[in-house]
Amino acid sequence: MIPARKNRLFRWWFSGHARSRLRASFSAVRAEGMDHLRAALSSGPVLIVSNHTSWWDPMVVLYLTERVLRCDGHAMMDAGNLRRLPFFAMVGAFGVDLSDPSDGASAMRYAARLLNAPGRMVWVFPQGRERPVTERPLGFRPGSAEVARVAKCVTVPIGLRYEHRGSERPELLMSIGQPLPWTKDVTAARAAHEAAVTGRLDRLDEALRDGSVEGFEALEAMGVGAAAGGAERALAAITRPWALGPSRGR
Repeated sequence: MIPARKNRLFRWWFSGHARSRLRASFSAVRAEGMDHLRAALSSGPVLIVSNHTSWWDPMVVLYLTERVLRCDGHAMMDAGNLRRLPFFAMVGAFGVDLSDPSDGASAMRYAARLLNAPGRMVWVFPQGRERPVTERPLGFRPGSAEVARVAKCVTVPIGLRYEHRGSERPELLMSIGQPLPWTKDVTAARAAHEAAVTGRLDRLDEALRDGSVEGFEALEAMGVGAAAGGAERALAAITRPWALGPSRGR
């Protein structure tokens, strides 16, 4: 297992870099249920479980932890990826070799030790690798349930989705569920974690269909860049007489 080696100055810089990357790449960051997560963090440590669908996921974890919630966050990461990208250890990632049961057990105990006070958060992707957002079942491993059992903490489920809609850039969408209590029954807890995240993904499907995603909390409202937006407004003004013709009274 590779432990986290957080560095305050590097964490401040790299979280700003992550936010800049998000602002440059997405048209908006929208979340539903942030109140559940904020309340849980104020009353105790929180384990986060979510689907793992994109290269962007670790950047989202860092952005949400450092720039939105401003909490003491960590994330479990594949050891091979952490060796390839060691700077993630400096912002709170710790590495686990999922093919080695003893390494997995060490990582779970390590994660549980991190969850020892209110405001502390550990993010786990129980699928273990990137999978399509439409894949069902999600195929959660039992590690997150074991971490919750040892730490005796609540688990908050999050559904992540990256969606193209009415903009040239996609939106980052998050649906955050109610906290789940810990239980000694790891089998039941694993099933509950997977069902809760599946429910959040289903909720995102519903919100996209009925338009309620517009009511999600806007964590970042980037829109298009200033230069691009100005160019499009000028182009609209120039082409309006030719494209639409003279206005007519009604």
